[in-house]
Order: sequence, then structure tokens, then C-alpha cells
Amino acid sequence: MDTQRVNNAGTRPLPIQFKTSSLLLRRAVTLGLAVVGTGVFWALSLPLPFLFGPMSACLIAALAHAPMEGFGQVSVAARTILGVAVGASITPALFVELPKMAASIALIPFFILLIALVGVPFFRKVWGFDTTTAFYAAMPGGLQDMIIFGSEAGANPRTLSLIHGTRVLIIVTLAPLFLTVFYDAQLTNPIGEPARDLPLHELALMVLAAFVGWKGGERIGLFGASILGPMILTAALSLGDFIHTRPPREAILAAQFFIGCGIGVKFVGVTWVELRRVVAAGFAYVVVLAILAAAFTAVVTTLGFGQPVEAFLAFAPGGQAEMTVLAIVSGADLGFVITHHLTRIVLVIIGAPIAANLILRWSKSRD
Repeated sequence: MDTQRVNNAGTRPLPIQFKTSSLLLRRAVTLGLAVVGTGVFWALSLPLPFLFGPMSACLIAALAHAPMEGFGQVSVAARTILGVAVGASITPALFVELPKMAASIALIPFFILLIALVGVPFFRKVWGFDTTTAFYAAMPGGLQDMIIFGSEAGANPRTLSLIHGTRVLIIVTLAPLFLTVFYDAQLTNPIGEPARDLPLHELALMVLAAFVGWKGGERIGLFGASILGPMILTAALSLGDFIHTRPPREAILAAQFFIGCGIGVKFVGVTWVELRRVVAAGFAYVVVLAILAAAFTAVVTTLGFGQPVEAFLAFAPGGQAEMTVLAIVSGADLGFVITHHLTRIVLVIIGAPIAANLILRWSKSRD
């Protein structure tokens, strides 16, 4: 009876079994396209086939309005792998380096402030967004956090999703090009040992840290729980001399695969109007962000606060998971890169609601 309950419009909803099979079919389509994309990139020896292959295939299919669906909790679970990878890189040696990072970390509040001063007017004056949507579209925080905060403040969640999805897509696409062309980085760094070569007890500890950190983080309301929770627990295990390596190669590749799928699937259902206005605005904004990030990268490297590759990845305002992947494959100092991204995201998450409230009050006082 509950699967055939009549709604207020007098129509009958689809049976649960039909909805489930339809969901499975769309996910099967997504999986098939992602596998094909990975195979094409692999066959053509293109860079990062497990990231860019599924991302490209899913993006093209999404824009062609193919029936697709993300992988839900499976994709979230894949991000825990990167949390474990970051946590495993947190060793006593990293704490020795923290004072050296202090100068470049101190630049991050100015980086965020400059982004706000440029980004909010950019979205309001150039693209005609309302003040609240413009503010949360400009902020380079976590994608989900900016959508949630923005929606609660009255911003357009669909617009925020497309803006931040476009930001991550373009930065992830262009960052490898910048790394190879301008910084002579090779994206061939070994991403991890095969699972068969790692101690079984360390693999078990990694799995435990990933699951407990993820679910425990969600339970206490930790932002970015799927990455930060596993990272914190794995860091404790690393500092306690229980873990001595990052997750196996197969796990890192799986994380790349599902992250690539997730980026492409975000554009399912996008309309031509949204492409012309919202996605185009996101694309143009990435150019602005790239200029600002390049300027801060130049400052960091010129003053000797960091190496070029690490500085670029630290200030590139992409997603934390995506930047983790690029740091791993480029052989960058993972601790340096992630410390800067965590600082940026924490500052944005803490400060964004306060700053948005002040900007809205100021804007209303002028009306």
C-alpha cells in the first residue's frame, strides 16, 4: 500500500521497486561511461586516466543529458582514502616544518579577503546575482559547506552548486597543465605501493581509521568528515608509529575514479540558460581566481616561503580532495599543501556566515 499512496495532485507515485531499479540503471550507465573514459585515457597515455577519464566521460554525458546518477555513499567512502593518505603524511618531521610554513600560512587570510573583495562585486555587478548568492559563490570554501550555508542564508542552491562545481572542474583540469608547463612538474610520482606489499595489520588499521573517522566525524558534526575524520585518526596512528605508509596504489586509484565521476555528474540536468549564465560565470571567475592564486604563489616563492609546486597547489582554490590527488601524483609536500588548504577552508567556514551577515546589513542600509 505504501508504494502506491496517492499524492495531493491525485497521481500515484512510482513503486519503490521501479525507483530502485531506475536508480541502479542510471548508476550503471555512469559506471560504464566512467570505465570507458578511463580506458580511452589509458590507451592514449593521457595524464591521470583514473581521474580525468571518468571526469571527461561523465561531463560529456551529463551535458548530453544522459540518464546518470552519482554513487552516493560509495563516492563519499572513496574520499576517506585521501583522508588516510593525508593523515599518513603527518609525521613528527611535519611539526618541525610548521614554523617554516607560518609565513606562507599567514598570507591565507589576506588571500581570502582579496577574493571576497574581488569576487562579490564580480558576481553582483557583472553577472547580476543577488548579494547573498554572490557572496557564497565567491567564497573558496568546501563545496557542500558553501551550498548549505548559502541556502540557509537565502542564496540560490542550484546556482551555488554549479558555480563551485565549475570552479573545481576547471581548476582540476588546468592545474596539471600549469604544473607541467610552468613548473616542470612530472605527474608520474608513485602514488603508493601495491596492496600485496603492505603489512596486513597496517592495511587493517587504515580501513578502521577511514571508517571510524568518517562516521565518527559525521556524528559530531565535523565539517568535511569524510576526509578530516580519517585524516585525524590516521595522523594519530602515524605519530604513534603504527602506520608508516600511505594507502595502497589500488585504493588511491579508486579514489581518483570516484572523484572524477563526481565532478562530471554534478552537471547532470544543466540547461542551456544555466550554461550561458551560471556556468559561464563560474568559468570567468576561475580566471580571476587563477590570477590571484598566481600572484600569491609568486609572493611565496619569491620570499622563499615555499617551493613553486607546493606554493601553487597550496593556493590553487580547488577542492581539498582534488588538490590532494594532484599533490600525490606531482610528488609535492603533502603536509605543506594540505595545511594551507585546511587553513583556508576553516577560515572560510568560520568567517563566511559572519561576513555574509555584515555584507547583507551594509547592502540593505544602502538601499
